[in-house]
Amino acid sequence: MFEMFYEAFEFTIGAMLAYLITRVPFLTFPRVKSWNQQFSPHPEPVFVDGHLIQRVLHMRLFYWLALVFAIIPATFGWLSIAHGSAPIGFGMWVVSGWLILSRVTSVISGEQATWNKLLAMELQIVINKCAGENPCCNLAYPLWEVTCVKCNTCGENLLNQPRPDLGRPRSDGWIAGFFRLLISDGRPIVASEEE
Repeated sequence: MFEMFYEAFEFTIGAMLAYLITRVPFLTFPRVKSWNQQFSPHPEPVFVDGHLIQRVLHMRLFYWLALVFAIIPATFGWLSIAHGSAPIGFGMWVVSGWLILSRVTSVISGEQATWNKLLAMELQIVINKCAGENPCCNLAYPLWEVTCVKCNTCGENLLNQPRPDLGRPRSDGWIAGFFRLLISDGRPIVASEEE
């Protein structure tokens, strides 16, 4: 009985290690202080400009970089199954394999990632509209709030898109923010205003 619980514990440890390793690009790289100087602190609204579009594309890169990082626990898991602790290795292998499989099948099914080119293009359209001939008001100032992009001056809803994680250091603290990001995987935690 004790041996079964010990093996389940080892499997859980392996699975958690693999999950953390595959999330390293998303959890660490964009949160460096020098990467966030042009953005307002979390959870304040973010001004929609070229820096924001670049950040969305960077977050997209980190999302797909998880595939490369998944090779690490998949390899160590396979080696651990063959030469070490099979439950730890199986946990690492299953979680990293699941991440690879889910990313590949999302491409095949046409499911968009949280951060994608379409989102970057929609934000660029908002910028063009605010700087163009027919802006929403004379002093258009688009801000990406939690549920949508709104003009800070007139309050018009410019893009009905909830804001995903943008890699800013979180205001809820390192530990609580870390667990929230692990659970949500950076996806918006609220629906859009229309929904």
